[in-house]
Amino acid sequence: MGPRVWLLAGAALVATPAASPAWGEDLRSALIAAYNTNPTLQAARANQRATDEDVAIQKAPGRPSITGQATHTEFVRQSGNNFTAPDRNLNAQLSLSVPIYSGGSVRNGVKAAETRVEAGQADLRGTESSVFSQVVGAYMDVILNEAVVGLNRNNVQVLEVNLQATSDRFEIGDLTRTDVAQSQSRLALARGDARTAEANLVEARERYIRLVGLTPGLLDAPPPLPGLPASPDEAVTVAIDNNPNLVAAHERRKAAGYDVKVAGSGRLPTLSAFGQGAYNDYYGTLGGSLGGVQTFAQNETTAQVGLRASIPIFQGGRPAAQRRQAQAREGAAMEQEIEVERGVIAQVRSAYSSWQASNEIIASTQSAVDAAGLSLEGVRAENSVGNRTIIDILDAEQELLRARVQLVTARRNAYVAGFSLLAAMGQAEAQDLGLEGGPLYDPETNYKRVRGKWFDWDDDRAPKPQSTRTVDTPPQDGEIRGSEATTIQSTNTSAPGGQ
Repeated sequence: MGPRVWLLAGAALVATPAASPAWGEDLRSALIAAYNTNPTLQAARANQRATDEDVAIQKAPGRPSITGQATHTEFVRQSGNNFTAPDRNLNAQLSLSVPIYSGGSVRNGVKAAETRVEAGQADLRGTESSVFSQVVGAYMDVILNEAVVGLNRNNVQVLEVNLQATSDRFEIGDLTRTDVAQSQSRLALARGDARTAEANLVEARERYIRLVGLTPGLLDAPPPLPGLPASPDEAVTVAIDNNPNLVAAHERRKAAGYDVKVAGSGRLPTLSAFGQGAYNDYYGTLGGSLGGVQTFAQNETTAQVGLRASIPIFQGGRPAAQRRQAQAREGAAMEQEIEVERGVIAQVRSAYSSWQASNEIIASTQSAVDAAGLSLEGVRAENSVGNRTIIDILDAEQELLRARVQLVTARRNAYVAGFSLLAAMGQAEAQDLGLEGGPLYDPETNYKRVRGKWFDWDDDRAPKPQSTRTVDTPPQDGEIRGSEATTIQSTNTSAPGGQ
């Protein structure tokens, strides 16, 4: 079972933005909304369409060209010795040029452009994966911060009850004012921590809106992540073949090789066929009559055809400099490919390590939560018989809160690290995640549409924004939606190699 099945089910993906419920959504619906309306992803698609046009641009110099020109001339002052000079003239010319051989510049330029289209499509995959990773992080951050808000509010309530009990015991002389002051201090700090948690929740929700374009409602716990690798070596092997950034770097290196050939073609001969026709009309004003009879035609038509060869002999060293420059850039592209490969390997190994570490932290922190809970019960019991002080109870409550926050944080980190690992392996895109409930954006469709276009006036319609604005979304607050404070505690990732 691959990672593509983990989000199948639920609402179908649509090609245009659709209304989504304001309350109650899952991770799949958030990813679909981002896929259709995120401005970063929409801009990347538009830039890729611009890259597609480079193929047609590079093909143009190898195609026939036709040029027309018309000139009307008024001869306002003539030489007194020129008896045939006309008063006015209309000249129209039509020229046709057909390239036959260009030294390989057109052929290699087209290959370079086609290769850069493939690189751009890989970049688009990388952008899609990056946006999805950010959406997953934002989704989990909302759940995490809601859980933290809930834990802190619960802690405030516990400390309020504790302060009231401490005050009652102080009134009967069972405790001292110091005990009351300690309880008041912890309660004040807890309220401050709760307010900070609420502010963090607002920030997380606003980031979610920025990425997804919708207000987060009652977020469901995300599904487990299947298809995670059993070892870092397995992850690296998959990433070397599939990571979009590495694929793009490889294609750019190939394109740089074609650029070297294009630069070298400047030293080679070129051959083209040409044809030209001209029409002149003197409007009956051309002089030179004999006995009242015009001796010159008042209009004429001419035509020529031929072959034109251009043989560079000396260009001041420019072609060699251009080729050396292209070779240097090819060398830079080679080094950049290795740099990207290094980065991918480091990213995959780091993500794998973070994912494993987070899973181990979950196990150890769960033990800490269980132990802290037992410790708090014991301290309270011992306090009731006079063996523990109020500060011991406060410390035990603080320890339990800290362990619970660390647990929900570890669960969030494990999920995000697991998804980041899939992204680095090139397995976190729309097709991988099962978002094919409707038509997905296919960059190849536009490329096939434009690569063979010839007509000079074959324009597209004026572009319109595809992403949605968020100016109408309400400002977020620190309130939690239902029982999200506990949903993250049931979230887990699969074990290594899990299905």
